[in-house]
Order: sequence, then structure tokens, then C-alpha cells
Amino acid sequence: MRTLEEVQATLEIAKLKAEDLQKTIQCLSFGENVSSADYCLMELDNTLCKHIEAGNSLVIRGDKDEHAVLCSGDKTYDLKIADTSNLLLFLPGCKTPEQLSSSQDVTHVVHAQVWGFSNSYWEVKRQRPKVKKLMRVLRENPYTGPPLGGQQENTENTYTMDDLLEKIQASEEELKNHLKTIHACQINGRWRVLDFDYEMKLLGHVTQLVDSESWAIDKVPLETSLEELSPLEPREMIEHCLNCYGTRYNEDDKVFYALDEAKVCRVTAVMLLKNASKFNLMEFQEVWQQSVPDGMSTSLDQLKSVALVDCTSRPETICLLQVEDLPENTLERFNHLFTLREKWTEEDITPYIADLCGEKQTTGALLTKYARSSMQHGVKVFNSRRPIVT
Repeated sequence: MRTLEEVQATLEIAKLKAEDLQKTIQCLSFGENVSSADYCLMELDNTLCKHIEAGNSLVIRGDKDEHAVLCSGDKTYDLKIADTSNLLLFLPGCKTPEQLSSSQDVTHVVHAQVWGFSNSYWEVKRQRPKVKKLMRVLRENPYTGPPLGGQQENTENTYTMDDLLEKIQASEEELKNHLKTIHACQINGRWRVLDFDYEMKLLGHVTQLVDSESWAIDKVPLETSLEELSPLEPREMIEHCLNCYGTRYNEDDKVFYALDEAKVCRVTAVMLLKNASKFNLMEFQEVWQQSVPDGMSTSLDQLKSVALVDCTSRPETICLLQVEDLPENTLERFNHLFTLREKWTEEDITPYIADLCGEKQTTGALLTKYARSSMQHGVKVFNSRRPIVT
């Protein structure tokens, strides 16, 4: 252990003035079993620090073939190793100048022992949850309705919330929000996504009942709907369908649903477009309007991120292109889009890249980074910055 005299002698050799330094001099020594492999450092922002100080936990998620992410209860963060040229030392009980007594007038020496060291640390950066995998996992065994004739329900490849948290790189709150977005439901404690045809069957029962009873589309009574349709489908499935395609409200101690025009029209369009690779736009619009419930009006604005109109072809056409089927990685997403169409207008491409934006990021910034703009017939269009291999 160094004495104060030895420290002062070292200062003289280094030509440093003691009055320019802190009064408390800390001498460091290494323990016998110090190793850089025993510890990992992580740099946290104020939000995550408060999260930990409140007694909450952070979870690292990811399969072996995935880049690990860090999750709090409601946010997801990217994990990246950052190297530093300065060796970082772990000193338990060591006090910074701000923590030392400011009234200390006498120079003195304190000793601190190094428990570990590192020349790198984990950086965390807020990022979008990686939820594309969720639909792929749930589609392994979609729910097609109650088993017929006393058959046993197939529960293979079905998952509880804990199972999904092990598989999906997202916080619990983000995962629950996306389960709602994709119209998943919990059946016997396991989360299932409905088979598309079965979901359309449920919606068809509801809209046909609304038409036959001449109900207003914004005032569909829950209890009457369940009574009328329960001979056809389970009551919980009918209510789930109403929750997916309507807004629940109470009036005169009764529960009603206001059907969402945009959602019903959009899913009807998807159903029609699934049957053809391309559709004559004018013919499609006529069939589409005839297929939705009375009182609802279709509009191409309802199809952003689910269908793509080709105004350059003669006649104009429309085809199914759902954003949920596109790659989750930003570069892969742009490459895929430019294989489908060489040049995009900003209006056409924006719905297919909007979900890629991080915090405080715009689609314009993404286009600047991943695409090149030019003018075509007086309209700004975007094409790939690099050759696309098809």
C-alpha cells in the first residue's frame, strides 16, 4: 500500500502540483483473482436506470440465430458491444469527487481494490420490437373453429404467453399490442391466430345478421348477436369478431358495437384479391363495393399497406401486397420492394416502409438513405441505390 509520502514523491517526478488535485488520493490495487471475463458493463439511459432502481427487471431475448435484444416491460432495445481505448475498472465502494466531503482540507490517501476490468461495454438503443416472427409462429397451427363430431382439438404448435415471450423479441406490452393487431385470441390458455377463411366466415355471419335485422352498422347489439349466432359458432368467437372489426360501447345498460367501415372494407378487399394475382381495377372496385354491407362505402385509401395499384398498365390493375408479408429488416425490405417495382412514387412506397421508422425517424429519412430520387413525367420517383439481383 502506498503511503502519502510515496504519492507526493510520485507527483514531484511527474511535475504535478498537489494543490491542483483532489485532496483525497485514491490508490488502486488489483485483487488476486481479477479477470475481465467475470463482468459485463451496460450503459443505461435515465429511463432504464429508473426502471432498475424501481426494482423492475430487464430481459435479454433471442434465439441462437438472432441478434440479442434487451426488453423492459414495455420497450425493446438493441444490444451492441462498444469498445473503448480506456480500460474500465470495477471498484466496489469507490467514491467519485462529487461524493467525497467538500470540507476535507487535509490531503490523505484511500485504498481501493480492483475487482475486475473491461475494455468494452454494452450499448443499448431503442428499436422496434421484432414481431414479424409472431405471425409466422402462430400460423403453424391457425384456429379453424371448434372440432366437429367430438374430435380432439389439435393443440400442437400452440403457445402460452410465456412461450411467446421466449420466442419473440419484444417486451410484454408490445407483444400484447401486436397480438391484438393481428386479431389473435386466447383459447384454453393458448394464443391462436384465426385461419383467414374462418375469420371471414365469422365476419360474414355478423354482417349478414346486421343486414337481415336492418341494424345500423354503428349500433350492433352484442347480446342479440350472440343469441342469434350461437347455434352457428361459439359465443366467444362471435364476440371476438366484433372486437376485431368494431368498437364496443355501452348505452342504456346494454353493450353495442359500431362496426369499423375501414376495417371491414379492407379485409373484404383482401379476401377478393387473394383469388387472383392481378385484378382489373375498375372491375375490382365494382365487385368490392357490392361485397361490403349496405351502408358502407369502399375507397382505395382503405387499402394502403395491403394492396398496390398499377396506374401505368392499361387497363389499370390492383394486386394484393400486404406489409405484414414483407421482410422485417430495413435493407431487405427495400430490396424486396425494388424487385417488385423498379420505381416507386412516395405515395405508393410510404405505407410499406412506415413501420420501419424508429423514434423521431421519418419515411423521408429512410428514402434518403436507401433510395435514389429522380423525376419521371413531372413526378418524383424513387429507385434502388444499388443493383437489384432478382
